[in-house]
Amino acid sequence: MKSSARNTIKGTVKKVEMGSVNAVVTLEVAPGVEISGMITKESAESLALSEGKEAYAIIKASDVMLGVE
Repeated sequence: MKSSARNTIKGTVKKVEMGSVNAVVTLEVAPGVEISGMITKESAESLALSEGKEAYAIIKASDVMLGVE
Protein backbone atom coordinates (compact mmCIF):
# COMPACT_ATOMS: atom_id res chain seq x y z
CA MET A 1 0.00 0.00 0.00
CA LYS A 2 1.31 3.44 -0.92
CA SER A 3 -0.05 6.66 0.50
CA SER A 4 0.96 10.31 0.56
CA ALA A 5 -0.08 10.53 4.22
CA ARG A 6 2.84 10.73 6.63
CA ASN A 7 0.99 9.20 9.57
CA THR A 8 0.12 5.58 8.85
CA ILE A 9 -0.38 3.38 11.92
CA LYS A 10 -0.94 -0.38 11.69
CA GLY A 11 -3.40 -1.95 14.08
CA THR A 12 -5.99 -4.63 14.67
CA VAL A 13 -9.72 -3.94 14.40
CA LYS A 14 -11.14 -4.09 17.91
CA LYS A 15 -14.67 -2.92 17.17
CA VAL A 16 -16.89 -1.87 14.25
CA GLU A 17 -20.04 0.04 15.14
CA MET A 18 -22.27 0.16 12.06
CA GLY A 19 -24.78 2.95 11.74
CA SER A 20 -27.29 3.58 8.98
CA VAL A 21 -24.81 5.74 7.00
CA ASN A 22 -21.44 5.65 8.80
CA ALA A 23 -19.34 3.21 10.78
CA VAL A 24 -17.06 3.95 13.73
CA VAL A 25 -14.03 1.68 13.57
CA THR A 26 -11.69 1.24 16.53
CA LEU A 27 -8.16 -0.07 15.98
CA GLU A 28 -5.84 -1.27 18.73
CA VAL A 29 -2.42 0.00 17.66
CA ALA A 30 -0.53 -1.12 20.79
CA PRO A 31 -1.63 -2.91 23.95
CA GLY A 32 -4.20 -0.58 25.52
CA VAL A 33 -3.80 2.10 22.82
CA GLU A 34 -6.76 2.64 20.49
CA ILE A 35 -7.56 4.93 17.57
CA SER A 36 -11.13 5.40 16.34
CA GLY A 37 -12.26 6.79 13.03
CA MET A 38 -15.54 7.36 11.26
CA ILE A 39 -15.91 6.12 7.69
CA THR A 40 -18.89 5.44 5.48
CA LYS A 41 -20.80 2.21 6.02
CA GLU A 42 -20.16 1.40 2.35
CA SER A 43 -16.38 1.73 2.88
CA ALA A 44 -16.45 -0.49 5.98
CA GLU A 45 -18.32 -3.15 4.03
CA SER A 46 -16.04 -2.80 0.99
CA LEU A 47 -12.94 -3.23 3.18
CA ALA A 48 -14.63 -6.16 4.96
CA LEU A 49 -13.64 -4.70 8.32
CA SER A 50 -14.30 -7.06 11.21
CA GLU A 51 -12.92 -7.71 14.67
CA GLY A 52 -9.40 -9.16 14.56
CA LYS A 53 -8.58 -8.02 11.01
CA GLU A 54 -5.40 -5.99 10.45
CA ALA A 55 -5.96 -2.47 9.15
CA TYR A 56 -4.21 0.88 8.99
CA ALA A 57 -5.20 4.23 10.44
CA ILE A 58 -4.10 6.71 7.80
CA ILE A 59 -4.15 10.22 9.19
CA LYS A 60 -3.88 13.15 6.84
CA ALA A 61 -5.08 16.46 8.19
CA SER A 62 -4.17 20.09 7.88
CA ASP A 63 -5.22 20.74 11.50
CA VAL A 64 -5.06 18.71 14.68
CA MET A 65 -6.82 20.00 17.79
CA LEU A 66 -5.80 19.10 21.33
CA GLY A 67 -7.42 20.05 24.62
CA VAL A 68 -6.90 19.71 28.35
CA GLU A 69 -9.07 20.26 31.41
